[in-house]
Amino acid sequence: MLIDLTGRTALVTGSTQGIGAAIAKGLAGAGAEVAVNGRTPESVAAALERLRKDVPEGEFRAAPGDIAEDEGAARVLSAVPSVDILINNLGIFGTRPALEIDDAEWRRYFEVNVLTAVRMTRAYLPGMRTRGWGRIQNIASDSAIATPGEMIQYGMSKTALLAVSRGFAKEAAGSGVTVNSVIAGPTHTGGVEDFVYELVDPALPWDRAQREFMRLHRPQSLIQRLIEPEEIANMVVYLSSPFASATTGGALRVDGGYVDAITP
Repeated sequence: MLIDLTGRTALVTGSTQGIGAAIAKGLAGAGAEVAVNGRTPESVAAALERLRKDVPEGEFRAAPGDIAEDEGAARVLSAVPSVDILINNLGIFGTRPALEIDDAEWRRYFEVNVLTAVRMTRAYLPGMRTRGWGRIQNIASDSAIATPGEMIQYGMSKTALLAVSRGFAKEAAGSGVTVNSVIAGPTHTGGVEDFVYELVDPALPWDRAQREFMRLHRPQSLIQRLIEPEEIANMVVYLSSPFASATTGGALRVDGGYVDAITP
């Protein structure tokens, strides 16, 4: 299957590292011009330097700004006034005992993990609908379905994101625009390495720490390893393509079989 996104413009929020950077790389490799977003110009510039080395033929542009804030979101929309593909990837996570999560933290997770996706979708969906083509994807998590006891504030936000995706898919009905969620399973990123070492012996070398984490905390994974960011990106690139024209309003899993269900 040859996916060609030449002539399409994409914005990937939170794309200076991890899954977001892998998605930016994948979309650029398929021919899209990709706007890279991070909170600061410096982080975006560093990410662009890495991405241009990885995809020398790729087209990239800078879109710095903290989209969890009105001013930052305005800067991004000014830098990228129109897109064909919107990937709402920005998200935060962390562990906290349930009874120690205060109101401010509940609000922060909702604002960063949910409202940023709503804000960007509200900005770009009308133009996509007018042009008769567009792709919007919200990067969710297995935690949306299998709520982790150690971070229910994160699970809550990802569950809400599934509802947001389904609702906006209905708003885009019949327009040529598709809206989907991608449910990412436990994925190997720098931030997740830190998270793993919060839960297992920090003296263990990484390979053993990863296996111990999966054995103790994610035993239902059918691949029994962390997913690589590029594996998430593969699904995103497909959903961004014309081949996925009949897939909308869905929650598609790239979770290594973590969620023990035959439907999301």
